[in-house]
Amino acid sequence: MNRPWLLWIPLAVVAFFGGLAIFGLAEPEDTQVHSAMIGKKLPEFALPAATAGVPALSNTDMADGKPRLLNIFASWCLPCKAEAPYLEALKAAGVEIDAIAIRDKPEDVATFLAEFGNPFRRIGSDRELAVQLQLGSSGVPETYVIGGDGRILFQHMGDIRAEHVPMLIEKVNAAK
Repeated sequence: MNRPWLLWIPLAVVAFFGGLAIFGLAEPEDTQVHSAMIGKKLPEFALPAATAGVPALSNTDMADGKPRLLNIFASWCLPCKAEAPYLEALKAAGVEIDAIAIRDKPEDVATFLAEFGNPFRRIGSDRELAVQLQLGSSGVPETYVIGGDGRILFQHMGDIRAEHVPMLIEKVNAAK
């Protein structure tokens, strides 16, 4: 039996997968985080102070009527060090920032703050990652916009850079 059309099947398969690849590359990248926690209240937690001289943090501290940022960081995290000047810029712009230090020792947090500054109002210590996981955080750093009623309004994954500062200020101001 002579079936010359069978010779076209490999070409059709390659063309199909090539078309899929082109379609995938042509789609605009979705950089927005679609967290299941957006619009929900913060989980209940009461974390001990991450280091001496900085108050501890609980979910009720962030439901005082004032919107703020909640930054998840670690002293050993390189992107956390890179975002430090931009957190200082946010603080200078009047944005209140609370933080959760994960898997950190008090002396390491103190060294981090001494070297990179302390833009934080309160810092809780989450050594076991319990609160980080409840928030749906996938790593460090991550920053959340928290409404005055303790609701999560926005989640920013990764380090804050200069181009993110105006957007975060706008989101905090919109939450007022």
